[in-house]
Amino acid sequence: MEVQAEPAGSYSYGQLGATAPPVHDRANWRGRYITQLRWVDAIIIALALIAAQLVRFGFEKSDLVIGSLTISYWACGVLLGITWYIMLGAWDSRKIRIIGTGTDEFKLVLTATAWLFGTLAIFSYAFQLDTARGYILLALPLGSLGILLARRILRRVLHRQRQAGFSNARVLVLAGTSAAAHLVQSFCRQPHAGFLPVAAHVPGVSDPSEFVSKTLGIPLAGTGQTVEEILGSIALYNADTVAMSSGVSMSPHEIRDLGWALADRRIRLIMAPALTDIAGPRLHVQPVSGLPLVHVSTPQFSSGAIFAKRVFDIIASAILLLVLSPLLLALAFVVKADGGPVFFKQQRIGLQGERFGMFKFRSMVANAESMVSDLAGQTDGNGVMFKMKNDPRVTRAGKWMRRFSMDELPQLMNVILGNMSLVGPRPPLESEAVEYERHVHRRFLVKPGITGLWQVSGRSNLSWKDTVRLDLYYVENWSFAGDIIILLKTLRAVVKLDGAY
Repeated sequence: MEVQAEPAGSYSYGQLGATAPPVHDRANWRGRYITQLRWVDAIIIALALIAAQLVRFGFEKSDLVIGSLTISYWACGVLLGITWYIMLGAWDSRKIRIIGTGTDEFKLVLTATAWLFGTLAIFSYAFQLDTARGYILLALPLGSLGILLARRILRRVLHRQRQAGFSNARVLVLAGTSAAAHLVQSFCRQPHAGFLPVAAHVPGVSDPSEFVSKTLGIPLAGTGQTVEEILGSIALYNADTVAMSSGVSMSPHEIRDLGWALADRRIRLIMAPALTDIAGPRLHVQPVSGLPLVHVSTPQFSSGAIFAKRVFDIIASAILLLVLSPLLLALAFVVKADGGPVFFKQQRIGLQGERFGMFKFRSMVANAESMVSDLAGQTDGNGVMFKMKNDPRVTRAGKWMRRFSMDELPQLMNVILGNMSLVGPRPPLESEAVEYERHVHRRFLVKPGITGLWQVSGRSNLSWKDTVRLDLYYVENWSFAGDIIILLKTLRAVVKLDGAY
């Protein structure tokens, strides 16, 4: 059965609410963006090498001697720049699939650059070349930082375009009922990733009208199961990408034929397995007889990793306490001048469900805990956590301390004592923990943190479902590099005052 739908361009797209972009944008944005990256890379490399040349040698004649061959450093710079530019492309740092989200783009830029200069160092050592180290030490950081900064700026521009409904992949979702709904919600939750669901093709759905209105929020293009019917839905909504998930009753040969047909039409095919909240490093693809098997590695909480995390917590917390000691003393005087004790110790639930006392600068009146029951009906929280945007219990000093998360600085002592980590899930109150569903208790497998994914993703503005999802994602996909990234993002979140009250 086929369901007729409105042609592309005459409706808004689900939660994103974007109108259809012009045809020329849909067709050319990828090419334009890749061209911009190429120009940016070339210009930054040229400027970095010219700056290194002028700072190291000025306008004086400078040559590199290779045996009986003498080459001007200006010529060396041209060869180095061309090689650098080529290696950035060879390492796939300009591939459209990594553009706009994630850290792969930046990692590939740094990897290509490291390979280039590492090879240059080995070559110079092996052939005893008297390469000007000052020239290399200037060109390497200037070029690397320049390229990363320029790409970051281009990415922010791309994000704004995508928020406005432009420069997106127009996605036809091909999946069963529940999988299609989940896929659409995932795309809408992260619009800067650039996947704009324009319609769904759900083979065999029994009640199309009810399905569209209550579940998806985007048009239903069709319900047929043949390759021809799916291609018809693609043409109807001018999709340039097909995202396939579980629930599609097609044989492997039919899926293969669909893949060939999409390749002939230069339409991208994305396979979205029915896995949620699994980080990339835990996924590994192994081809067996032409069948791609996706391996999902088990979350590792090895003793070595736990020890390394603990050592980092102690060293970093001690340094922060030392550096911030003047600020901590000033805050203590401010709180004391407001009347009452300086510190507030609250019982929280930590590793393996154990209770511990969490320290904070007192930002509320002394009897704040006894007033919770009277204010329960005015909560702005997410159903489990009690939060108020204009909490009458908060003191004058507490308002700006909470705004900048300064009241949480004493938790560095909890990290030293071993109750908490710098990064981890939010430490819940006992009254919150008793309401947890069974799967939420997995957040107690690691120590709670002063900051975490919840802190850098909206804090108090998050729904309870999103809070749980982020905490469990952290537990399942912990990595040391991930902790460093969260710490860097925390500073930005605090400065932006995102979701703090």
